[in-house]
Amino acid sequence: MKSGLKAFFIHFFVFVFFVIVALAYFSPVLQGKVIEQSDIRQYTGMAKEQNDFRKKTGEEPYWTNSAFGGMPTYQLGAYYPHDYVKKLDRVIRFLPRPADYLFIYFLGFYILLCCLKVDYRLAAIGALAFGFSTYLIIILGVGHNAKAHALAYMPMLLGGIVLTFRKKYLWGFVLTAIAMALEVGANHYQMTYYFMLLVLILGLVYLFFAIRKNELRNFFTSVGLLLVAVVLGIAANATGLMATKEYADWSTRGTSELTINPDGSAKTTAKGLDKNYITQYSYGIVESLNLFVPRLFGGSNSEDLGSDSKTYDFLIDQGISRSQALDFSRHLPLYWGDQPIVAAPAYIGAVILFLFLLGLLLVKGRAKWWLLGGVVLSLLLSWGKNFGFLTDFMIDYFPFYNKFRAVSSIQVIIELCAPVLGILALKELLDPTVEKSRKLKALKISFFTMLGLGVALFLVKNTFSFEGASDETLKRYYGDEILSLIRLDREAVYTSDLLRTLVFVILAAAAIWLFLKEKLKSNILILAIGVLIVVDLVGVDLRYVNKDDFVSKRKMAAPFPVTPADQQILQDKSIYRVYDPQEGLNGARTSFYHKSIGGYHAAKPARLQDLFDFYIYQGNIEILNMLNVKYVVQQNEEGKSVPTLNANAHGNAWFIDSLIGVNSANEEITALGSIDLKHEAVVNTTEFSNINRFDFQVDSLATVTLTDYEPNNLVYKSSNPNAGVLVFSEMFYENGWNAYIDGQRKDHFRVNYVLRALKVPEGDHTIAFKFEPPIIEKGSQITLISSILLGLIILGGILYSVKRSSKKEEDQ
Repeated sequence: MKSGLKAFFIHFFVFVFFVIVALAYFSPVLQGKVIEQSDIRQYTGMAKEQNDFRKKTGEEPYWTNSAFGGMPTYQLGAYYPHDYVKKLDRVIRFLPRPADYLFIYFLGFYILLCCLKVDYRLAAIGALAFGFSTYLIIILGVGHNAKAHALAYMPMLLGGIVLTFRKKYLWGFVLTAIAMALEVGANHYQMTYYFMLLVLILGLVYLFFAIRKNELRNFFTSVGLLLVAVVLGIAANATGLMATKEYADWSTRGTSELTINPDGSAKTTAKGLDKNYITQYSYGIVESLNLFVPRLFGGSNSEDLGSDSKTYDFLIDQGISRSQALDFSRHLPLYWGDQPIVAAPAYIGAVILFLFLLGLLLVKGRAKWWLLGGVVLSLLLSWGKNFGFLTDFMIDYFPFYNKFRAVSSIQVIIELCAPVLGILALKELLDPTVEKSRKLKALKISFFTMLGLGVALFLVKNTFSFEGASDETLKRYYGDEILSLIRLDREAVYTSDLLRTLVFVILAAAAIWLFLKEKLKSNILILAIGVLIVVDLVGVDLRYVNKDDFVSKRKMAAPFPVTPADQQILQDKSIYRVYDPQEGLNGARTSFYHKSIGGYHAAKPARLQDLFDFYIYQGNIEILNMLNVKYVVQQNEEGKSVPTLNANAHGNAWFIDSLIGVNSANEEITALGSIDLKHEAVVNTTEFSNINRFDFQVDSLATVTLTDYEPNNLVYKSSNPNAGVLVFSEMFYENGWNAYIDGQRKDHFRVNYVLRALKVPEGDHTIAFKFEPPIIEKGSQITLISSILLGLIILGGILYSVKRSSKKEEDQ
């Protein structure tokens, strides 16, 4: 009982320590400020209509018309019934954002190391090493919150898996199920997918050892329990998963029906994303050494060197004011790798990499091999097109790998595995049963390997040109002279950071050597290594995410200042859409104030993307007309935004004279360029075979008016002496939109590649379109049942543990 109470207080104080550290790093949250995250600004624009509707009515719309002409809100933070996982997550993330994510980085990794039977002091150091890994900090700076969320729960999930394989079946099962539920609930399936690749390697290693030690029964018992736990954790998120899958099939992540390109040439059809798109962000093979030296390849596209810059000195010499020169040198494009944009290097720490190498030499057993396997696989896959053989194999043959872009982000597995093995190395160093001679030998090999790598990088420095893929663009902006100085600054940070790395390696090696020579106590060694790790990582982190990134809550609540153009458009109280060609399909500013055909999301509606590629980017105004784009934002001679009224926009709905039947998606989209979209519409009769009338008479007095608007409920009044077909300037999405004429549900169909159409009988009618997605009801039932089962298992586990503890006390 005493030992259990002692353990509780130890973990509690570690918990409090993590809270303090998270708040200390993001201290502006204590002043009520929030971090200004670029992606969250875009999300705020995308979700504005949804959030306003929820606040006004207390209901969830599940659809928004403010982006991409209309789309489900499943990927915009929709709330689902019986989502108890999200409620649990909110309890765990009780700190202000982004301190909450940093805290669960720490907490999850600490739990993992405890599951690996690591002393709490070392586990706390490991947690700091993982949490302050530069990539994990920078994604908080730019607003990749879902990614950070998923990464934070990975270690906890891994801990449950390890615990189960250690034959701690009950709590291994419980931890795995809970962590899996939280991991899936984080809603970043790319990170979860990459984690599952690591779990696959772990399973193969455990299988190998099970065969070798004749423990297959225990292995398959563990696997069976883990499968049940994983299924239960996934099922607790059934609504979100099912809705996401449904939307993904409709988005650019699904399979396109088109077999032609906009120019008419044959299109290479592929399931999933295009290979060039998938591998656009591929790490260079040598560039991966920035895991060891942060600015080996310049760091980021916007480095702050302040006055310690050759470019700054040059600008001062040219008579530029100090403030202007300083402002320029705070945003230097020092990155010179091949990736389009890099916000920061994926630095995991010189000390951690040194300890990782030490772990390869000292640590024995299963853990070393699956950790090493995870590091090697993720490193090779992160090279993407630079290691085409493996990448092409994974894209072509490995399930779902082709659904994700930015392969460089798989290095998160290195950022998870390397600190684990590094801390296990420290554990071995502190273990008195391990031979000192073996420790000294491992130390020497590790140190001289790291030192040799550093010296080699110094020697080959002159072979680098320090020229980047974007330098031609920079040359047009700044000229040859400025660009040559930027290259000198790149070389300078290469040298300074390399020296910095070697200093940390030498200090860490010296501390360990002194400990092995019995010149330092174990507690002093732990403290020294912990300080070195934190100083190393935080020193780099603060270059990219610091107090200057925080702003008032009011500014982030309205991240896009209203312009005179916005104010002028907003005077029109009718329902219409706005298009800003400056944003196109990659900005949510317009969505914050208006209903837009643009937006910001990694998975855009596929058919709208096709319309942009085939017509809108080519300046085809007729496509804008049918999408009811009433205002186009243009730039005047002074560079100011000016709204242009499009008087030819077709409005919310209109009767047509004729339907034109086609037999394929190719014919459907190409026909749009040759028909009168105000009076004609094209329909794919292969998909909608019940269309049997194609010509209609539209009376001059026929009218249709949108009388009531909500994002999930559109009500129209129509009047037409003749039966006809109404075309609506709304995106067709068959999985939830239902049409009603005078309260009676009627079938509607798709026309003009993206729009809704409805047969309407003669006379006056009330027409309603309601978004009633069946996937929400179906998923919610599965979620509720799974959550109840999970809750009962947790309760049973607690009662069993209490009963077992009481029995032990009675036996004593």
